[in-house]
Amino acid sequence: MYADRVLSGMRPTGSLHIGHYHGALKNWVRLQDEHPCFFFVADWHALTTHYETPEVLEASVWDMLVDWFAAGIDPAKTTVFVQSRVPEHSELFLLLAMATPLGWLERVPTYKDQIERLRDRDLSTYGFLGYPLMQAADILVYRSNLVPVGEDQVPHIEMTREIARRFNHLFGREPGFEEKAVAAVKRLGSRRGKRYLELRARYQEQGDEEALEQGRALLAESQNLSLGDRERLFGYLEGARRVILVEPEAVLTASPRLPGVDGQKMSKSYGNEVSMREDPKVLTEKIRKMVTDPARVRRNDPGEPEKCPVWQLHLVYSNQSTQEWVQKGCRTAGIGCLECKQPVIDAMLAEQEPWRQRAQPYLDDPSLLRSIVADGCDRARAVAQETMRDVREAMGLSYT
Repeated sequence: MYADRVLSGMRPTGSLHIGHYHGALKNWVRLQDEHPCFFFVADWHALTTHYETPEVLEASVWDMLVDWFAAGIDPAKTTVFVQSRVPEHSELFLLLAMATPLGWLERVPTYKDQIERLRDRDLSTYGFLGYPLMQAADILVYRSNLVPVGEDQVPHIEMTREIARRFNHLFGREPGFEEKAVAAVKRLGSRRGKRYLELRARYQEQGDEEALEQGRALLAESQNLSLGDRERLFGYLEGARRVILVEPEAVLTASPRLPGVDGQKMSKSYGNEVSMREDPKVLTEKIRKMVTDPARVRRNDPGEPEKCPVWQLHLVYSNQSTQEWVQKGCRTAGIGCLECKQPVIDAMLAEQEPWRQRAQPYLDDPSLLRSIVADGCDRARAVAQETMRDVREAMGLSYT
């Protein structure tokens, strides 16, 4: 069993908006203090839908990374890298494609959804059809077992689990597996070995899930096992073959859908966003002009906060007392819309000030950013190469 490892990525879209922060980056900053984390720029994924505009890719990558570090991603705590600089992603993508049924790709909900939504682009390409498999390779090449996602991405993680399971079933047939597993049990020592076999029997004969968890814990605590023996014993415990690719789990994260200034979902494509490092005067003007409850035509017209996009921002930026003030003042027309917006403006400006300060060193010296990413790519590639050695061996490709 491998130690917990978090993997997540973003397509490079240039400078990020506050929806990106509250939807993903805020959670990443928390996770980096809890687990080893790998966060990557998914530049190959950007080409699956925007292959005709590669000239904007480089600037988009660096602009997005500045916002990551501005938000609090710490390169001393986590590994930050660019997907295309770790070619093992593409190698695993190719090898997984050899045994992944076509129907699995076609049934991913976002596949048909994006084809309908992005009618202005020709998405009848192999790259776009295969992007869920590339996502699976991104996760599996690091043997990441924790993937923070929103609910809409859960089907991708489920498919990744199926791909890992299928791969292990097809290629985890290590010659002499039973004999090697029995020998590994003896290396646990007499007492631990006996306990392991008892737990294995309870799980495989009675389906006792508690016995399975106890067996896993016993192996995790055993210090005298090689990595290969540990993998074999996890597989032997579960009645499976050798575990080569780790099945990941979706870590559901709360991701509030922040409205843009026009009331629609915040998106750069709609031109309604508030950037993470927005000029304070521009930010203030954007929020002051933000649409509100259409029932409040005049100052003395009462409104309903739940029908006002600004209320969604109060849920993120305001404390309980301010929210109660908004609820009462809006419904009684005791406050005007500009009054209602001011606490949100103040909170946004306070939130963004440290972001601007953290971003400035990278803006002043772009080589600093590139150095951090180069180091992250080296660290990521070292981990990916370990996985690919096992994958090549399992698929009979280790003869060169």
